[in-house]
Amino acid sequence: MKRILYILVCLLAVGMTQAVPVPDNFLPQRVETTTTGPTAQGAEGRIVFTAGNSDATFNVYSITGQLVKVVRLNADQRISVDFSKGFYIVKCGNQWSRKVVVR
Repeated sequence: MKRILYILVCLLAVGMTQAVPVPDNFLPQRVETTTTGPTAQGAEGRIVFTAGNSDATFNVYSITGQLVKVVRLNADQRISVDFSKGFYIVKCGNQWSRKVVVR
């Protein structure tokens, strides 16, 4: 009985180590992520605002908390606004706020 059980376990182990065949038409799927929401990025002497797929309003504050500029964009619009070098806080409605560096 032990011998039969040993043979069955060995056969199962060998069967499990064989490679699973991959079909010829198998192609791995590539998932691309796209940003559809509003964004603000610091650049050389400016901040680039992108509205995404809906209208967006950006409030730009100095590092001391003073409102410096309000930028309103329609859907799919992108603009670049000149700013002096420094750190700014950009707030997009009630969605998010982040630090932006203008070099």
